[in-house]
Amino acid sequence: MDQRFNKDHNGPFRMRVYERENFGGQMHELSDDCESIQERYRMSDCQSCNVTKAEGHWLMHEQPHFRGKQVYVRPGEYKNLREMGNSSMNRFMSMRRITDPCDGQSN
Repeated sequence: MDQRFNKDHNGPFRMRVYERENFGGQMHELSDDCESIQERYRMSDCQSCNVTKAEGHWLMHEQPHFRGKQVYVRPGEYKNLREMGNSSMNRFMSMRRITDPCDGQSN
């Protein structure tokens, strides 16, 4: 088990997503899973996000409906999501909370 993962998180989940790098453009606050930022918020992309320490861990997916490659997001500020994880990922279209420690591990 990755020691950075807070398996005992039972508080609220919250993540702010931004349309552009450096927390620019539209901003929306998520507190639950989002199958498509385009359908829910009319955002064509998410390029930065912020998760405070007490507000859970998330998986961000390159395609709607939790499909495609994914990136694990722990609490922190992410000014440019394209610079983290897999460099071939050029957009993030869906996000889900990690509510089970097994959700964040690869098989």
